[in-house]
Amino acid sequence: MPAILLIDPVTGQKVHAWNGMVHPDRLLEDLLPYLDKGPKGHHAAQPQKRPRKVDQEASTGKQGKIAVEDEDEELARAIAASLEVVIEASDASDDDMAEAEPEEENEPSLNIKPDYPPLPEEPKGSRELLCRVAIRLPNNQRIQRNFLHTDPIKLLWSFCAPQVEDGEKRAFHFVQAIPGASQKLQFGSDLTFRKAGLANSMINLLWG
Repeated sequence: MPAILLIDPVTGQKVHAWNGMVHPDRLLEDLLPYLDKGPKGHHAAQPQKRPRKVDQEASTGKQGKIAVEDEDEELARAIAASLEVVIEASDASDDDMAEAEPEEENEPSLNIKPDYPPLPEEPKGSRELLCRVAIRLPNNQRIQRNFLHTDPIKLLWSFCAPQVEDGEKRAFHFVQAIPGASQKLQFGSDLTFRKAGLANSMINLLWG
């Protein structure tokens, strides 16, 4: 039977487990609280776990015990490090944009907002026709909505512009919240949600 385990990257402790086939919608919703806190926040809320130790061989047993890290802990730390890079890069981008705001005010031509298409009513129906997308805003707030697979991704701008301060005045774009992902979603793109691979995913909203 397939299983998915969520491992604390610092202690190696199992935090959550899913058994059997898990629908992407449920898996995304279950993972979002851990993505919001990050590995450091989760570790701060948990009691410290002492590193496991093993006895040395009988011939050297009197020399004490040594701490042992297993392969699961090393893998979990590598994944956590990748997630931290994505979060720090997003924060750094926000800081850079905050420092550049006075220049943008002096050069309004660099920050002209396009005319976003009207946002239709949120679709309902079969999951085969719908895709749920979660968006992390610059203030770390998270919003989500259903779209049709055939809808243009331009509707993301129509949906998010009223949700953020100055969203109707400032230009913004999206990046996928996946370690190592480099895809940058711009308003001028004619991609649909299916072609952009955004079904049941999380993306970050960034200014500029």
